[in-house]
Amino acid sequence: QVQLVESGGGLVQAGDSLSLSCAASGDTFSNGAMGWFRQTPGKEREFVAAITGSGRSTHYARSVKGRFFISRDNGTNTVYLQIYGLKPEDTAVYYCAAARVGWLPIVPHEYNYWGQGTQVTVSS
Repeated sequence: QVQLVESGGGLVQAGDSLSLSCAASGDTFSNGAMGWFRQTPGKEREFVAAITGSGRSTHYARSVKGRFFISRDNGTNTVYLQIYGLKPEDTAVYYCAAARVGWLPIVPHEYNYWGQGTQVTVSS
């Protein structure tokens, strides 16, 4: 079992930067991929970024590439999402997820564990 707790969300202005954190506890955190998704009311959960267990490989959604950066610290069991140049359309609940796989999953059903989410609201 892996427990995930996100933090770092809040109300920001367009153009601001934000850093989200996801603290993980439980087994084999460093072995599996980690991902960030986001969701707005009435829409499906959207893939944002993923990182392999080693942290050497990452993958981003086209809509966030160049502005969002995922990283992880296996020593502290934490995964991060650094966001630059926030836009109103980035407003969503951001979820951290953990997968028991070595590749980079981009669909929700490939992830085994989820956090409760953290709200990010970007005002124009």
